[in-house]
Amino acid sequence: MGKPTGFMEISRQDRRYTLVGDRIQHFREFVIPLSEEEVRKQGARCMDCGIPYCHKGCPINNIIPDWNDLVYQGNWQEAIEVLHSTNNFPEFTGRICPAPCEAACTLNLTDEPVTIKSIECSIVDRAWEAGWIKPQIPARRTGKRVGIIGSGPAGMACAQQLARAGHTVVVYEKADRIGGLLRYGIPDFKMEKHLIDRRIAQMQAEGVVFRPNSHIGKDIPLDSLMEQYDAIVLTGGSEKPRDLEVPGRELDGVHFAMEFLPQQNKRVAGDSIADDAAILATGKHVIVIGGGDTGSDCIGTSIRHGAASVTQLEILPKPPEKEDKSLTWPEWPNKLRTSTSQEEGCAREWSVATRKLEGAGGKVTAIHCVRVEWKQAGGRWVMNEIPGSEFTLKADLVLLAMGFVHPIHEGLLKESGVALDERGNVKADTDDYRTSVDKVFAAGDMRRGQSLVVWAIREGRQAARAVDEYLMGATELPR
Repeated sequence: MGKPTGFMEISRQDRRYTLVGDRIQHFREFVIPLSEEEVRKQGARCMDCGIPYCHKGCPINNIIPDWNDLVYQGNWQEAIEVLHSTNNFPEFTGRICPAPCEAACTLNLTDEPVTIKSIECSIVDRAWEAGWIKPQIPARRTGKRVGIIGSGPAGMACAQQLARAGHTVVVYEKADRIGGLLRYGIPDFKMEKHLIDRRIAQMQAEGVVFRPNSHIGKDIPLDSLMEQYDAIVLTGGSEKPRDLEVPGRELDGVHFAMEFLPQQNKRVAGDSIADDAAILATGKHVIVIGGGDTGSDCIGTSIRHGAASVTQLEILPKPPEKEDKSLTWPEWPNKLRTSTSQEEGCAREWSVATRKLEGAGGKVTAIHCVRVEWKQAGGRWVMNEIPGSEFTLKADLVLLAMGFVHPIHEGLLKESGVALDERGNVKADTDDYRTSVDKVFAAGDMRRGQSLVVWAIREGRQAARAVDEYLMGATELPR
């Protein structure tokens, strides 16, 4: 794979970013792509390692060594064909996937994995520029109709696969635009939305019908869909946020991340937000509670708003600077990672719990915290407050980014009567993706819980195969 001695001769080189002072002035992407020659060299570093552990790291089963070699050989058109054979939307994953494949790369044993994510993004971006990506219109129609509820990556992947199998597919989305959290959750500076629009146009040419502003279970009863379609797929995501149950939670200025982030997506799209509903960080001391990707997105957005300060609080301990490869590889390691948003300027605090929020005139003004320590007791980790470690921070805006617990139960799920698992997700396995209700399937975060875009695409594709087999008795769709 690649050049046999490439990994010994060529150093890892990844995409760079524009300077912090420049990129925080706007909401556009700021990645500086590698040149064609540089990408080919990076593809040459893919070694003939015998067992490609990158396959294990990639949830969507990308055939990584093959398209690395094709890029090295300059065969870009075949590379996009191989890439598309497992991944419907590599321009999404090439921008926002955390790249567990690189953590699993054999060369990561020396901290120099192949730049898989950057190569993937280069392949698909070049393919779009060259005009190689076109609608794949089925030769025949089956006469079967499938309704998909939710237009995030799982719903889009499922819809595209089923349309290519010849089924009539209609995607329902409660928001005013298609894309789910890709549209209203991922900041534009991480992924610009014209990328979604481009895929929507391709899918419409393939026969997929999109119906935004269609809230099933609220404005439109599920029963009406059950009568119209031969199969229903639930891909509505995991939208119930984890709340902060402390005194002062009700104060003005305390918001869930998903109340804050979509507003900025709408502004970038040209929409107006009413002054009395606008959530802005401009000139404010911002506290972001939660150390994950959503918290990082809140940081980058707040900095671009012109926040006076941004502090991120994480209840878990600070991860190690470097993992012990002998214990972690090829799994995704727990290690300290710094996002581009965190690099732009924020204070980060670990092992911190919130005691209460303080306010004046109904508005939040401060957050009272305490430092905690984690110790093992009875085979599990237990958190204890450290006496005398209390401290207070100024807070004009508090953003809760502590993850999501399960999908929204009210409305669609209660009306459908589908069984839920012990975590509150829709109960369905990964063999047939069928729920407890006849002809109703579930995939993505609504089934598995909060996860990555690459898992959503995988589940959407696999659910499409299950639906096709259910409708036709057999399927040729890939799993």
